Amino acid sequence: MSAFRSHMHAALAEARAAAKRGEVPVGAVVTRGNAVIARAGNRMRELRDPTAHAEMLAIRAACATLGSERLTDCDLWVTLEPCPACAGAIAAARIGRLYYGAADPKSGGVAQGPRVFDHPQAHWKPEVYSGIAEDEAAQLLKVFFAARRDQDPR
Repeated sequence: MSAFRSHMHAALAEARAAAKRGEVPVGAVVTRGNAVIARAGNRMRELRDPTAHAEMLAIRAACATLGSERLTDCDLWVTLEPCPACAGAIAAARIGRLYYGAADPKSGGVAQGPRVFDHPQAHWKPEVYSGIAEDEAAQLLKVFFAARRDQDPR
């Protein structure tokens, strides 16, 4: 068994790239063992697709890479607590472990809001680890939204 290695740095790089594209800075990485098999940042504006969250894009790419709709031996690293829709996709993909950075009191679906994995209808619950590089992930979001407010002509 290989030693634990955090891949949050790669998710943070995806979040920074998303911010440069004008997207909300959220990044996600799917790993299998210590290998990164998929990575993505938010692309909702670019793709004009409300489901183009970093997690969704990374899960889709990982499934395509592995040729399977199940990712039971994979981990997902994401900079922000997944929303309810992304938590549903994580459960459907049977992700083994979820690691996330900043909590999302407004739109989170794991520890906040509906707590999707704790719902009686949830068919799968990954191991969940929160607060990984939380300060850096939260700072990316704060800086991004502060700049947006400064540009608001209202």
